Amino acid sequence: MHSSGQLPPVPVDAALPFPVEIDTLALADLAGDPGWRRPVLVEKDLLVLTTGGHGDAELDFQPLPCRPGTLLRVRAGQVLRCPCPQLDATVVRWDATALGGLDVDPDAVPAWRQLAGEDEDAVISEVTQLAVDCVRHRAMPAARALLRHQLAVLLLRLTLTAEARPASRPEEVTFERFCREVERGYRHSRRVEDYAARLGCSVRTLTRACLAVTGRSAKQVIDERVALQASRLLAATDEPIARIGRGLGFTEPTNFGRFFTREVGMSPGAFRAARDNAPAGRVVRPRPSAEPGHPRPQLSRPRA
Repeated sequence: MHSSGQLPPVPVDAALPFPVEIDTLALADLAGDPGWRRPVLVEKDLLVLTTGGHGDAELDFQPLPCRPGTLLRVRAGQVLRCPCPQLDATVVRWDATALGGLDVDPDAVPAWRQLAGEDEDAVISEVTQLAVDCVRHRAMPAARALLRHQLAVLLLRLTLTAEARPASRPEEVTFERFCREVERGYRHSRRVEDYAARLGCSVRTLTRACLAVTGRSAKQVIDERVALQASRLLAATDEPIARIGRGLGFTEPTNFGRFFTREVGMSPGAFRAARDNAPAGRVVRPRPSAEPGHPRPQLSRPRA
């Protein structure tokens, strides 16, 4: 059991001529504890392909229905919880460096997809082969290149078979640029003026773009990202609350407490206590929010 809620690192095999960048494992192997009482803070990128059972997985506290053929794309830094014991899945896990130099964008894969027909057959075949090769060719010098290209092909297939997105409006382009800056800087600044200066535009332009895309102001987008990160750390780790606040730019614990209570609806201590005292199969959830860079519709509950 890993009380921190974080995934254990992939074991380093000294006999291998290269580091393990890509591996596969069973869904149960991700759990910090057998009952998934806590979400797990994911340190590597994942694809989770459901192979059996029905139930909800929780990605950043939002429930996503899973059944055979459901595919989840989990980004490093998100929290994942799969409390349904009847849910089976194969997990593909990789380091950020594994796709270096390859023309593939893993972030183009949606967070939730229900595969069907030929698409499902092809993805199952590729995941199965990748899992076999992770074991069969693990110690061979060419294995690294083989696994990297297999993963790239899998991600490209998932990108090509995703629903076509309409051309981005100017507000969406501005919003996406803003989100990238927020992702880099939310631990250090929550001032819209700082992000406007970095992007070379006005505060009004950023606020107009955020309102057009999300219905929320630029300041709300920043604050929701900070609150999401705080919720992740409170739910998935035992890191002291004051340290979490300092890591997010709050010099005083009382300021962090007021901010979190305003954004989430309960104090950091109450949020963590609710997590620890929740009955098996339940977990406390913060108010729904979108992670900048990954708009809310992508993580909303899909139609079954």
